Amino acid sequence: MVLNKSLDETVSLIAALLNDIQMSHEAVFNCRVSRLTLKQVKRRTRSEGIGFLTKTLPRLGKAFDKALSGASSLNSTSLGFAAQRGSQLPRFLGELFNEVLSKDGVLLPEPCVECVKAIRLVLYLFYKYELPYTDEQAQQVISKFERTESDLSTSGELSIRLNSLMHSPSVHVRRQHRDHYCSPCQSAVTREAKILLSNVFAYFDPKNIIPRHGPGAVATKQRLWDKFRWTNVSDRITLLFPFDEYFCSSIGSVCDNYATFSKVTGMDLPARVILVPKDSRGPRLISCEPVDFQWIQQGLGRAIVELVESNLDTMFNVHFTSQDANRFGALLGSENGKYATLDLNEASDRVSLELVRLLFPPHICEYLEACRSLSTELPDGKVLRLNKFAPMGSCLCFPILALTVWAILTAAAPDADTRESILVYGDDVIVPTAYAANAMEQLESFGLKINRDKSCISGLFRESCGMDAFKGKDVTPVRLRTVWSSTPSPDVYTSWIAYANSFYDKRCYSVYYAIVERLRTIYGPIPSDDMNLSCPSLRVVPLDERPKRRRMNKSLQKLEYSVYDVKSPLINHEIDGWSMLLRYFTEGCGPSIVSRNVTRRDVGLESYDPNPAFSVGSYTDRRTSMLVRRWR
Repeated sequence: MVLNKSLDETVSLIAALLNDIQMSHEAVFNCRVSRLTLKQVKRRTRSEGIGFLTKTLPRLGKAFDKALSGASSLNSTSLGFAAQRGSQLPRFLGELFNEVLSKDGVLLPEPCVECVKAIRLVLYLFYKYELPYTDEQAQQVISKFERTESDLSTSGELSIRLNSLMHSPSVHVRRQHRDHYCSPCQSAVTREAKILLSNVFAYFDPKNIIPRHGPGAVATKQRLWDKFRWTNVSDRITLLFPFDEYFCSSIGSVCDNYATFSKVTGMDLPARVILVPKDSRGPRLISCEPVDFQWIQQGLGRAIVELVESNLDTMFNVHFTSQDANRFGALLGSENGKYATLDLNEASDRVSLELVRLLFPPHICEYLEACRSLSTELPDGKVLRLNKFAPMGSCLCFPILALTVWAILTAAAPDADTRESILVYGDDVIVPTAYAANAMEQLESFGLKINRDKSCISGLFRESCGMDAFKGKDVTPVRLRTVWSSTPSPDVYTSWIAYANSFYDKRCYSVYYAIVERLRTIYGPIPSDDMNLSCPSLRVVPLDERPKRRRMNKSLQKLEYSVYDVKSPLINHEIDGWSMLLRYFTEGCGPSIVSRNVTRRDVGLESYDPNPAFSVGSYTDRRTSMLVRRWR
């Protein structure tokens, strides 16, 4: 990517967006104002670089969101924007700000929702842009990860004291611990949370799982096909998940490969930290698990997810496969103010091992810990012992986080109505507004950390699970992530078609056609949605700009077009027969095996739900994708 050229391309999108805003808000944002605003964008982008779009504008956007939620007033001067005369509001987009906020930077009695949408479209357009991160940003992320581990030792001590307090036979000891180390109600919340989780896992058998490999990288760096050739399986795992039952396809495999399996070592290998692009603020840290741990984690994690989403105590409050409940809750909360949205900071890194031991039933903790990495290797080779239960990258991280948050909040809830109104999707939480302050206090008392900048407990602005809502309306902006490239790329092709469609849905037609023209210049004709082709398509394409090459498929009795589509390459790699059978048992059969609540040992041939498209000798390389021509 050539930086100067990319700046011109980004500014041209801002120009198109300002034109759309001018067309829909002519009364307050006329041609002259639009022209002056674009001039300011060009001037500041030239002097500050793309950081003006990816950092400065989003910073103003966050301050604007706080004003919408009533958390604070907007003061543009402190954010690097010149203020209007006699006002705290910025001159930049000032005509729109004046329709939403007063001169003091607080919400008007009757703010314009459409102006809120327009402001946020501009301010957040490049907030998630996945620019290359610097070494300094990478080091900051790693240092933060290490600091969190140090902080967790304190919360772990609290969990140990709470556990000791609950089991201490001495009233004097309990009172002493309570006065010095925890709030008067914290032990009661702990006791109730333990009961809740015990009820959830009452009939759960952690051995009744179907292990499998995940699609991502592993700490031990095996390729897709090498994952089934066991060279090391931790002794901690095999104590509870015997090697012959969970790592082999059958007893015959154990007999035939006895010489090989006898050489499998039982070391406890560390996980491995990697950095992946996140957005303009820097990279995201992920800890890749060793292949033997990941194998069991996948099976146990999937079983827990299925349990939670089918258990009457949790199925309406804790979600993993759908964000719709939280998104609707954010809309409803913004309309009537009855529900608050909470966001956890460093959520996956803040659930300590001691907290899990404190809350979860002992017979479940035993199995959770058996497939938990004890340490992780940092990029510089340093091995860091983990105080957290599981870092991001573990299949157990998300479900254990959600259940921990749900159990604490439900245990501390004052009544049944509050309990029923709690919604948890990972680190996105919705609670009744009246309970929000207590909920944040309770979570932080157990070592979790609230992101107060993104938590909305007042006003009429809410955000949860990608839904930004104000006064009952969706004001979610389009956030560009994939950096534009003039070189044909499958990621750019699919992502920017999706961006164009999002702008069309928001009636930003100038931006839509600007993106479409860019795409057509590089990729040629692109199909329209009304052509009903199973490939990336645009909302609207004129007849003369649609794909022209077509044929009649006599077998399907339909007209087909030659269009671009995206596919991940297939790798054909034969492995030994027993390994292929193990792969078939764990990947080639439908979910019916798990849903029927039977183990792999109990499954007969009639229970299998074969996938006809599955081949034990083929692997999908998810790391790369290709842009190909297909008849659709």
